[in-house]
Amino acid sequence: MQISNSLILLSLLSSLILCSSSSSIQESEAAIESLLKRLDSKRSPASVQEAAARGVLQRLLPTHLSSFEFKIVSKDGCDGRSCFRISNYKSSRRNSPQILIEGTTATEITSGLHWYLKYLCYVHVSWDKTGGIQIASVPKPGALPRVSDNVVIIQRAVPWNYYQNVVTSSYSYVWWDWERWEKEIDWMALQGINLPLAFTGQEAIWQKVFTEDFNITAEDLNDFFGGPAFLAWARMGNLHAWGGPLSQNWLDKQLLLQKQILARMLELGMTPVLPSFSGNVPAALKAIYPSANISRLGEWNTVDADPRWCCTFLLDPSDPLFVEIGEAFIKQQFKEYGDITNIYNCDTFNENSPPTDDPTYISSLGSAVYAAMSKADKDAVWLMQGWLFYSDSSFWKPPQMKALLHSVPFGKMIVLDLFADVKPIWKSSSQFYGTPYIWCMLHNFGGNIEMYGVLDAVASGPIDARLSENSTMVGVGMCMEGIENNPVVFELMSEMAFRSDKFQVKEWLKVYSHRRYGKELHQIEAAWEILHRTIYNCTDGVADHNTDYIVQFPDWDPTLHSRSDLHQENQMQKIPGIYRNRRFMLHEISSPLTQPHLWYDTQDAIAALKLFLDAGNELAGSLTYRYDLVDLTRQSLSKLANQVYLDAISAFQNKDANALVVQSQKFLQLIKDIDVLLAADDNFLLGSWLESAKSLAVNSDEAKQYEWNARTQVTMWFDNTKYIQSKLHDYANKFWSGLLQGYYFPRASMYFSHLSKSLSEDKAFSLEDWRKEWIAYSNEWQAGTEHYPVKAQGDALALAKDLYEKYLR
Repeated sequence: MQISNSLILLSLLSSLILCSSSSSIQESEAAIESLLKRLDSKRSPASVQEAAARGVLQRLLPTHLSSFEFKIVSKDGCDGRSCFRISNYKSSRRNSPQILIEGTTATEITSGLHWYLKYLCYVHVSWDKTGGIQIASVPKPGALPRVSDNVVIIQRAVPWNYYQNVVTSSYSYVWWDWERWEKEIDWMALQGINLPLAFTGQEAIWQKVFTEDFNITAEDLNDFFGGPAFLAWARMGNLHAWGGPLSQNWLDKQLLLQKQILARMLELGMTPVLPSFSGNVPAALKAIYPSANISRLGEWNTVDADPRWCCTFLLDPSDPLFVEIGEAFIKQQFKEYGDITNIYNCDTFNENSPPTDDPTYISSLGSAVYAAMSKADKDAVWLMQGWLFYSDSSFWKPPQMKALLHSVPFGKMIVLDLFADVKPIWKSSSQFYGTPYIWCMLHNFGGNIEMYGVLDAVASGPIDARLSENSTMVGVGMCMEGIENNPVVFELMSEMAFRSDKFQVKEWLKVYSHRRYGKELHQIEAAWEILHRTIYNCTDGVADHNTDYIVQFPDWDPTLHSRSDLHQENQMQKIPGIYRNRRFMLHEISSPLTQPHLWYDTQDAIAALKLFLDAGNELAGSLTYRYDLVDLTRQSLSKLANQVYLDAISAFQNKDANALVVQSQKFLQLIKDIDVLLAADDNFLLGSWLESAKSLAVNSDEAKQYEWNARTQVTMWFDNTKYIQSKLHDYANKFWSGLLQGYYFPRASMYFSHLSKSLSEDKAFSLEDWRKEWIAYSNEWQAGTEHYPVKAQGDALALAKDLYEKYLR
């Protein structure tokens, strides 16, 4: 009888939980529907959106401007959802358009245009830095292919297609002008992105808020803001002043740029996500408001906790001043930009755990953060990155998660399941306990250049999540730290916003390769079959952060460990944790020498490269082919270099001086040869990054500062001492011509010279001597002003063939 009563109680409890969950989901769905209607009411008039869509067409395919007709339609014609419709234009007039594309917003129209061009004209649209567009396959005006089914209707599977990570602005966008931003927004519109993060220029808003309302001086803000290349981490309270100060010229120009960005996003029917107050405040605020609950955070990846840039100040959300500052910030954005959105990003608790795990306290903090938004915008919705639930899972257990997620009214918070492509949180959190979420692909760390992907997971994950029981998924998103890499991954992920059913990735790739290169070639199709099951099918659960030895040279003393100590598995350890207060920064288990991530058989990749080379005569003039050929050759050689490095270390440990010379020279020659290969494609040049930084300067002092920022971010990253390198060195490493020859080569050369000296003089290897030498070299290089090429030199196909014969055959 007792067992029976227990079962009844358990059944009743389960029913109550299910009813509660179902009720919260219904509340959230109603709130999201209300939000969508409000956002629809903020959109630009139909005529403005249609003109904006035509502008995208004109910049993409100016010869066919009269071939298409665009029209905004209501959601009523799409079962109440966002959609686009493609049909044959019906007219008896001569020279009339051939194709009619209708959409519920301009972004739906441009998505429909892209869909038509992709699947009827075999067009490919990529970033310029990954080969650009392929439009040679488009028939002449008047000869465009007709829509065979009279009309193609594609609905969004979920309302939103989100874009950007809070650090993308530093790793990728930092040196962009309006010309580059216009291209990016066009790309976004063609990919169907309708919920982009819009973080540019926020320092100018903070300057006005703090100086006008809270008695902070401009000098105080010099210590608060980071330098241009490090703004993302200053915004998050990880550091202050590093790389700064910001000039008034920078602040004013970035604010003007943000207004241009927002204007174009709005014209295209997008909903920008604006920043909000997370609690990060200038040090001077503590003196001005001595009774405020302001605490100093611990150090974040510094080598010696130098107060010049370490240990920022956080205003507790429970303090009344928090709401006051948060309200002032959003109101200032209203003043500058108008009433353009209801969605605001805030990540107060990302790798910055609350002082107690008491759910009641956590709930009060969450309520206070939301109050700072809603007091200025009564319809505010809090968009929060869900990374904390993964990176700090030991703290954020179910009671703490629920307390935070339920601290605001249902539907007033949307969570980004930031790492859903590899480590989805929705599965283990009862769909974020009824809170709406966006299924996101993280994919890239530090803007590293590495061919990598999880295509099968990308193609199935969002569909599985959306169709799961009690799903609270409301969007898909791309949250990479850096862009302009792996175009196949980003194109597939973008398409998932419009994919309702499962499909064969293998067949999709056949069409993709046809579109990307403008031709059907059996060698290329076969190569992509190999790439699909190897490089682009990582299933080991590891976040891919490029740690190849060329770009992240090991800092260790091999005399302290035998060869048997080395990890023999050719893969990094699965991510066990995060540095204290470290945002989006992964680290490996402490070990003598961690192996770079390797999740596929390198011989398979070399076989794919051989097929690419065999197609070279057919595709020699294709920029997309050239990019992929260089990238695949680079990857194959870099993985080879990892083994060569280990062979050199083994020779040293065996006291074989001759073998050490042979293997170390081979490693150094690989760096030189890869540098020459990369120099043959405009998209792998250090000079472009440096010149874009200097181009934003208005005087020599700014040019020097911006170049230092640009050089430092991709090398040492953060502070160092004479003998201790930055904890973040090489985090944002790049395979760029100029960087290999000018930075990675000297560093490796110095190290091997010290190893050789140790053997020839029969003395202990001095790791400290090497560190002193290369750190001094690095700091000198960071402050350098020597020029690097901005135009490609050499024949990429010929170089790739030669290197294949030299190293890989």
